[in-house]
Amino acid sequence: MAEQPTGTLAVILHADVASSTELVQRDERRAHERITNAFRRFSQIIQEYGGEAHEIRGDALVAEFARGSDAVCAAIAFQHEITENNKSLDDDITPEIRIGISLGEVVIADNTVTGAGVVLAQRVEQLAEPGGICITEALRESIPSRLPLDNENLGKHEFKGFEKSVRVYAVRMQPGAVLPAPEPQQAPKRMQISLVLVAAASIVLLAIALVWLKPWEWTEEPTSVEKLALPLPEKPSIAILPFTNLTGNSEQDYFVDGFTNEIITNLSKFPELFVIASNSVFTYKGKAVRINQIGRELGVRYVLEGSLQRSSDNISVHAQLIEAASEKHLWAEQYKVTLEEIFAVHRELSQQITSTLASKVMYLAQTAVLKKDERSLLAYELYLKGSKYSFGKEAFEESARLLERAIALDPDFHEAYSELSWRYLSLWRHRLADDPDEALRRARESAHKAVTLDQQDYRSHWSLAALYLWADQDHDLALAELEKTIAINPNQADAMGTMSLLMAFLGRAEEAVDWIEKAKRLNPHYPVWYDWNASFAYYMARDYDKALLGAKKTLAVYPKSISVLRILAATYVEMGNMKKAREVAEKMLEIDPGYTLSGTRNVPLKRKADRQRYFGALAKAGLPE
Repeated sequence: MAEQPTGTLAVILHADVASSTELVQRDERRAHERITNAFRRFSQIIQEYGGEAHEIRGDALVAEFARGSDAVCAAIAFQHEITENNKSLDDDITPEIRIGISLGEVVIADNTVTGAGVVLAQRVEQLAEPGGICITEALRESIPSRLPLDNENLGKHEFKGFEKSVRVYAVRMQPGAVLPAPEPQQAPKRMQISLVLVAAASIVLLAIALVWLKPWEWTEEPTSVEKLALPLPEKPSIAILPFTNLTGNSEQDYFVDGFTNEIITNLSKFPELFVIASNSVFTYKGKAVRINQIGRELGVRYVLEGSLQRSSDNISVHAQLIEAASEKHLWAEQYKVTLEEIFAVHRELSQQITSTLASKVMYLAQTAVLKKDERSLLAYELYLKGSKYSFGKEAFEESARLLERAIALDPDFHEAYSELSWRYLSLWRHRLADDPDEALRRARESAHKAVTLDQQDYRSHWSLAALYLWADQDHDLALAELEKTIAINPNQADAMGTMSLLMAFLGRAEEAVDWIEKAKRLNPHYPVWYDWNASFAYYMARDYDKALLGAKKTLAVYPKSISVLRILAATYVEMGNMKKAREVAEKMLEIDPGYTLSGTRNVPLKRKADRQRYFGALAKAGLPE
């Protein structure tokens, strides 16, 4: 049966033999033989790099790739091989191939590929020198910077049939660089699907799952022809925008926002995805911003937006997946369910989005990760309200009260225990608790209860890590729990921020810097405490300019924060600016007249040398012992 025409966005490689007519005139038989052998070998290399050669049209070849980097590597590998092969020939029948590569819309049917993407690749190929490779600007932007390539800007060109001019680059390996070897490849994707579809009835369910996932329809490279504000990660990347509250009741915002966060949490469990943190996406809440602008600002390929309407005991959810660069709608779905079914909707949404963006995630793996939730809705609502973070004694106590109510309704609500541990630890750590010993006891009890209830939830291990770090100053146990946290949820930016702080306390300054910068990249609109963590990491790394910058950014939001002023004073001392250091110390004493260094020596710096350096700097600033 012939394939149905499939429209999709793809990386297209077009190769042609330069001066083929002249070669044929010299020796027709030998020319045809060598051109055929060359393209046969090129087809093998294309397959090794994960592509598929669709057609060999006499002296031309058309191939499709999922990733631009694979197409360029295959082209370079082939050009190197044919150049060396031509050197070994003792005659002048030496085929030289020109290659063009572009991103574009194509239609694929019966192993034939047509469309604007093919035409553009052909036009670009004609600009290449014999033995050369040319690519479009859009394709160049999709290639990771780690590849050792030189790109020569050939300027913008007008191509027949295309309204806008296209910038073209000649690409080659950097002198002395080594071409990355191809990754191990399975059989071509379309061949796999065809085999599954004709398999025995015993694997019909597997065939249905594969067809549903449709891995052949999506590329993993960006489609933008514009320069992104943030570089695209190699993994499929997505931002889940805050769902729009269409209930007509602003008091239901917490419920709608909770729905958004649940989807982000579920998606973040998949290592195959790069998921933007909730702090960043919620900066767009209620704002009219173009999807392509959001894609540029967050550095993502895809954006999910939707709405949620609640009335009585029913809920209506609409979601649509959009390609950021083109604003093309890729998928849309609407759900009408009862409130009791809300968790099933979470799972289904996450599964469908994941299958579109990360086709390598198998259906059974999704089912295993997205565990079934059986908890009362009222408890869930209390949890959502209690999880809203605000700083201060009253805020911590109100949050704890709501979380305790949720637990009273659902004693096995492990997420609520995790959040409750954070609130009591904050009351104890910031010396805000009326009974510090009781607050610490409740924090410890809640953290251990959360892990007991669910050892596979990253939030349980994260709260336990914080307890070990601040209350026990047990760096080894804290590190073990944080490593579990990030292993379970590798896209949890806030946990990476905590890991940065732990690395700084351990004296592993460079790792501390790496972790906080990674957290910022994953969460571009990060909360201000990231700047404090960055300030401390850079202080430990002796990069005082950046330490100063982070402290000042934090002070702009929390001008009376003793912990921020403390790092600022120490930084000024290390920079030799004693006047500024003393001014900061005086401000600290104005805010807290009873402040002493002995009262804050519980900062969990593990190494004696680090403690001497940090507290020595604070003493030099004029803070009393």
